[in-house]
Amino acid sequence: MKYASYKFALFLGILSLVNGFARAQNKVKDATIIELPGTAPGISKNQNPYKAPASKILPYTIHQKQLSNGLNVVTVPTPHPGLAAFYIVVRVGSREEVEPGKTGFAHFFEHMMFRGTEKYPKEKYSDELKATGASANANTWFDRTVYHMTGNAAMLDKMFELESDRFMNLKYSVQDFKTEAGAVKGEYTKNSASPYNQLNEQLNDVAFTKHTYKHTTMGFFKDIVDMPNQFDYSISFFNRFYRPEYTTIIVVGDVTPERVNKLSESYFGMWKRGSYVASIPAEPAQTATRFTHLKMEGFPPYLSLNFKGPAFRDNDREGPAFDLLLTMMTSEKSGLYKKLVKEDQQARSLSGTSYYTRDPYLGQIEVSLVNSAAMKGVKAALDSVVRRVKSVPFTAAELTEAKSRMRYSFTMDADSPTRIAESLSYFTWVTGDPESVNRTYAMYDSLTADDLLRVANKYLVDSGLTIATISSDEKSPVQ
Repeated sequence: MKYASYKFALFLGILSLVNGFARAQNKVKDATIIELPGTAPGISKNQNPYKAPASKILPYTIHQKQLSNGLNVVTVPTPHPGLAAFYIVVRVGSREEVEPGKTGFAHFFEHMMFRGTEKYPKEKYSDELKATGASANANTWFDRTVYHMTGNAAMLDKMFELESDRFMNLKYSVQDFKTEAGAVKGEYTKNSASPYNQLNEQLNDVAFTKHTYKHTTMGFFKDIVDMPNQFDYSISFFNRFYRPEYTTIIVVGDVTPERVNKLSESYFGMWKRGSYVASIPAEPAQTATRFTHLKMEGFPPYLSLNFKGPAFRDNDREGPAFDLLLTMMTSEKSGLYKKLVKEDQQARSLSGTSYYTRDPYLGQIEVSLVNSAAMKGVKAALDSVVRRVKSVPFTAAELTEAKSRMRYSFTMDADSPTRIAESLSYFTWVTGDPESVNRTYAMYDSLTADDLLRVANKYLVDSGLTIATISSDEKSPVQ
């Protein structure tokens, strides 16, 4: 549950820099590439390979090309000698798990993809990867699965070879499948030791009735228990979604578009396009406040207000406005923070955020309290601020400061290939286009006080609210 900084962690990246190696060039055969409309061509001798227009938040140029099979290839040359971040974004997550009894498979393949192939069994894959100076990892969420590594730019050819082999040739036995399914169950059990994770699972289950955001990335426990019996379904899931039309390759660092595009065609050009499209159930309109509570002795009391928010679109002001609204309501400069955390000292922490998702999800205000006796008073303070932001606009100075702080944080932390690739992967999985990072921050810059008033009145409503609490009480103190 403690994920209020999740979106910004994605913006800023989650990995440290990897030591660089000597720069080298690889030669590969020519390839035919289809260029996406509006994207930059390859770098010429007279072109600055890095600098983007000053109007864009990302200071480096994003080059995009699409192969004939639908695979999107993104290259961002940056002045980081010897380094290359190699990311593969698959736009499939728990959102696509639409069949009853079949949750958790997007996360399962985050594990299974490291089991190896006939050409590169698990141990050999690991050895070859180490030779590139990189280590590979992956993560899954509602809307995506991301595979990533950062290493020697001179070994980019080998990175492409290793990744293309497992994306196109993954094979595993029934026993391998059952072993990994058991590991997934073990991870679920370990994560469930956290009260925040327990409450998060309850929150999604209560806040959603039809949409697949109802289950977390891990899936429902009963489905995880049954997963070892779903070998045939696992093959179907992989064949549906691990296809080029669902996938974007992002390479950032000491690289050129020409080299990355040719390697992509050489290693992924024969990957066959699929035809499956999941039918995601629409969530019915919520009509009244919902509650979920976790009784937990000896654990810091916790309260969160979770409002149904908009789906993210980079051409729609609502997503950025809703996010900025929640951030400003709960920032350390806000009156609410000063009262609850600094003056009355009723709260250990206070934060607010929304999550960019492909379909409507939740915007959250969360508080960790000193004791549960103060929960009703803290809830009243939150309600008071919610009412105020629906009628009293933020000042121009407050808006300017919040926007400036957001832009400064992004710019200062876009300092390595890994962090840049992490940010681009975020916008790629939610919209399909990494250029969304520039359009989104331009949208933030254009927001007005009226925009925030509008989203406050539309989304900060009791009929779209789910209240989640942790305390030693049998029932939620605010219900």
